[in-house]
Amino acid sequence: MTRGFAVKRFLFASFLALVPSALAVAQGDNPPLPGFDVAGSDPKAVQIADEVMKALGGRKAWDETRYLTWNFFGRRTHVWDKHAGDLRFENEGSVVLMNLNTKKGRVWKSGQELTSAAELEKALYDAESAWINDSYWVFMPYKLKDSGVTLKYLGKGKTEAGASADVLELTFDAVGRTPQNKYHVFVDDQSRLVTQWNYYQNASDPEPSFKIPWLDWERHGRILLSANRGERKHQDVAVLDSVPESAFRSPAAVDLRPHFR
Repeated sequence: MTRGFAVKRFLFASFLALVPSALAVAQGDNPPLPGFDVAGSDPKAVQIADEVMKALGGRKAWDETRYLTWNFFGRRTHVWDKHAGDLRFENEGSVVLMNLNTKKGRVWKSGQELTSAAELEKALYDAESAWINDSYWVFMPYKLKDSGVTLKYLGKGKTEAGASADVLELTFDAVGRTPQNKYHVFVDDQSRLVTQWNYYQNASDPEPSFKIPWLDWERHGRILLSANRGERKHQDVAVLDSVPESAFRSPAAVDLRPHFR
């Protein structure tokens, strides 16, 4: 957890995990990922999570969305094949090409490929950590029923902007790199989209470390994404029709804009 403009490093679970058919039927169109705390979660909170997914475009649209890209607050760029697990990560002159499932990949710094096994392992770990954090800042509303998550309904509240919302509490059990974190997520009464999150570094903290808005939801392909976090904005957030094969195979620069949806 970095201080100041805080960063979350939570395990980003697989979106394609198989769900037992009986559970899928019980949960309708938005079944939880295996390991979601169904028993410990409030039915009202689970219902609202399903309403959020529907407002975002629906679970089917999210699962079928394959290629995504974004620049995390102008600092580092990700190109992600959500189905295959391939990642292209660019940061301060470094290019990382790796697979998030196998944890294997290649790294170039200032145009030179890393050959030291220790340096390569660290660079791949750091890239995955950045992706875990940065992806949560863009895709969290799609992950309300992830593995290890417990959802509680805290009742009605108001965002810092004064809008009425249902407030969900997210806590985590034995998952990720910072399972002690807690979030309060504000779901707008009308749109059913997330409009604010409050971050608690420790679930026992009486006050949040920060309160950040989620603004300017826009359609990308078949889903909605928000890039505006108030004081800062993600850049080049997009769903891609396709990705040149070289994006995951070569450190050479690649122009993705013709593929934006």
